[in-house]
This record gives sequence, structure tokens and C-alpha cells, in this order.
Amino acid sequence: RNEIWQVLQRYGRGLDRLDRELVRSCYFDDAIDDHDHFVGKVDDFIDWANKTSLYFVSHHHGLMNHSCELDGDNAYCETYFLFTGIAAAPPHLLSMGRYIDHFQRRNGEWRIANRVTIIEGNFDLAGSRAGTDMPSPFGPDERQSATRDRNDVSYHRPPRPRQPRPI
Repeated sequence: RNEIWQVLQRYGRGLDRLDRELVRSCYFDDAIDDHDHFVGKVDDFIDWANKTSLYFVSHHHGLMNHSCELDGDNAYCETYFLFTGIAAAPPHLLSMGRYIDHFQRRNGEWRIANRVTIIEGNFDLAGSRAGTDMPSPFGPDERQSATRDRNDVSYHRPPRPRQPRPI
């Protein structure tokens, strides 16, 4: 079960960083992804997902409740997700639903064999300036900002924090 959970975590990270190879590593070559507005093969899904992602400045795929029924080299999983898409200007998007997955273990490796994504709600979010007026010794250009590629701080080994400054 932990190996399957790690695949799901890799999937979310890959989508959020637009890391094609990372997302691709979660699926078998013959997998079909039925993803609400898209149904098709893995490489076509990744193209569609990356193109769709460009509607947002950033986004997060959060995974929540997860159940997994193991049956030999097959696993049947349901994983709740919460997607937040931050647009250049409001409204932003909050989407919630479930991934219904058939995982298989082939050659000792668990991957998604087929997926059905159920969207249970989409919501517009108003913009907020909450937290933007907090005092900081760092200028706006000195923030640790997310990037949607392998330059993101999450890929740094080890992560490189900024040096402390008095407020």
C-alpha cells in the first residue's frame, strides 16, 4: 500500500511542477485516464494536463482519504483530492473529487493501469490579500517562490533556505 501511495504522491508533484517524466512514471504504457473532460492514453493526458495547467499561475493537487484493496498484483484504490488553481486574477478554482484507480504490479513495480476521475465539485474562489501585509526583512524579489519546473526548491538537494535577517 505504501508503494501505491508513493505513486500517487509522485503524480501530484509531477502535475504541479509540470514534470512530464515524473507523471509518466506513474502509469503503465497501455493505461487509459478518464479525467472528466479528457479520456485517452497517458502521453496525450499529460499533454492535455500541462496545457490546461497554463490557465493557472500555480496549482496544488492535495491528496486526502485513501483506500486500497489489494488482490495479488492488482489493487483497487479510491483517493480523494482537492485541487486549487491560482489564476493571474480572481476567480481562482477549487475542485474536489476522487481518483478511482486500478493499479497493477508488473515486474515488481506498482503503477496506474487505468484511472477514472470523478469531479464532485468546482468552486470559484475570490482573491485575498490575507498575510500580504505581514512584516518581512525580505523584499518581494527575495521570496522563495514556486516554479513549475525542475528549478523549484523542492528539487534542490539539499534545500537551500535563505539566511535569517532581523525583522
